[in-house]
This record gives sequence, C-alpha cells and structure tokens, in this order.
Amino acid sequence: MIFLIIAAPAMAHGDDAHEATLGWTFDPWIVWPIIVISLLYVTGRIRLSRRAHRSFPMHWQDLFFCGGILTLAGALITPLHWLGEHLFTFHMIEHEILMAVSAPLIVLARPVGFLLWGLPRPARRDLGAAMQSPLIRRSWAWCTGPINATVIHGVAIWGWHYPLLFDAAVTNTAMHRLQHLSFFATAILFWWAVVWKSNHGAATWHLFLTMIHTSILGALMALAPRVLYIAQTQTASAWGLTPLEDQQLAGMIMWVPAGTIYAAAAMTMLALWIHGSSEKGAQNA
Repeated sequence: MIFLIIAAPAMAHGDDAHEATLGWTFDPWIVWPIIVISLLYVTGRIRLSRRAHRSFPMHWQDLFFCGGILTLAGALITPLHWLGEHLFTFHMIEHEILMAVSAPLIVLARPVGFLLWGLPRPARRDLGAAMQSPLIRRSWAWCTGPINATVIHGVAIWGWHYPLLFDAAVTNTAMHRLQHLSFFATAILFWWAVVWKSNHGAATWHLFLTMIHTSILGALMALAPRVLYIAQTQTASAWGLTPLEDQQLAGMIMWVPAGTIYAAAAMTMLALWIHGSSEKGAQNA
C-alpha cells in the first residue's frame, strides 16, 4: 500500500529523471561484509559436512540465515536504499527491515558456529579462544540480558531519531553507516535476548514494551504539526509529497506495520508461554 501511494505521484513527476538515477548501492562497507559473511557461512557448513562424513540437507537454520542475509541486502543494496536517501518513507521501511526482519531471522539461524568453521584454522582457533575469554563472555552476557538489551536497543532507536542526529546521518556517509550499524547490532542483541535468553513470558513483556515505545515514537512523527526532519524530507516535493506528508508516512510505518511485527512476535511468545504452562500443569496433575 505504501509503495503504491508513493509510486503514483512519483510517476506523475517525471519519472525519467528518477529512472535515470535510481539504482543499486554498491557501498564496499556494506557489500563486502555481506559477501564475506555469506561465504563464511557456506564454507563452514561444507566443512562441517565433510567432517561428519555426510551431507546435511537444507535445514531451517539455513533458511533463516538466507532470509536474513537477503533481506539485509535488499534493504541496503537494492534501489530501496537509494529511495531511502530521498524519501523519509522509504528510509523508515529500510530501517524496519533491518531491525524487525533481518535481525530476528539471523538470530533464529544462530550462525556463529558455521561462521567460525568458515575461517582458516589459525583464525578459527584464535577467535574461538577470544570468544571464550571471561571479558567477552561477561560482556556478551550483560549486553544480551533481556532488560539491558531492550534498553540498549530502545536508546539506539530514540537517539538516532532525534531530528538533528537523524538529519546529520542523512547528510554524512560515515554517520549514515554508523546509524545502520547501530540499528542492526542493537536489534541483534535485543532479538537474541528475546529468543534465546528469556523465558516466553519475559520475552512477551520485552516485545510488548518495544512495540509500545516504537509506536509512540512513530505516532509523534506522524502527528507532529510541523516538519522535524528537514534534511531527510527536503526532496519529498520531487516525488509528489510535501515534507510533512513524507514525515507523516514514515511515522505511520513505524507506528503500524512495524508495531504489528513486534505485536505478532509478542503474541507468538505468549502462546508458547501459555502452552508451556498448560503442559506443566498437566504433568503436575
């Protein structure tokens, strides 16, 4: 629906200029990490298969990883990224894909083992030892604690949506990369805490809390009486939108579609929690 809303006025405004410039984004700081991580995963999987002297069929873990990588590439490399630099609406779609789609899929895949096995033996041994060090283990445990991860992710979301900081990221390439990295990395921490470190009841609460505060942020943007993000919305008129309309659409995307993803995840965790409680009750009866 959002794409249709934007596409109609854009086609009525030429159009040729847009088509001439719209393209894929091949930023080496984005493309190479995605390629390297993908190759490490495939290499690690092949090595483990050979080590076990048998082939492993396509597993749910592989599907989650492929989905996470493909949506990550879709958000950061395809024309969606270019559109996000010109319209706040598409920039918000890009961010929500990073945080609410790519990150949970990668977390569900738990690819660390395959990634390690994709490295050369000396590097695998050294990195594995470093990951087992007390400092790294304590830091990871602290960052993926459910409360800490929820707060860290929330601070990243609200902090980067402060208008001056958001506009600075739009106009500065290094800050833009840092913004995307912050969103994705803190989303990994959050979803890891929700999926692997929390019981289903606690996970439901943290997902619900995140849905509430991101929906509030989206509503503030959508209902603001004036334009808050000057640099981000300055080209909206070339696409048939006023800057305020562009900001309102972006806020609505964070408010409703993104909120729906968190709500669906929370309802799933709630259902699992109820099911688990029912099973325990039946066993104790």
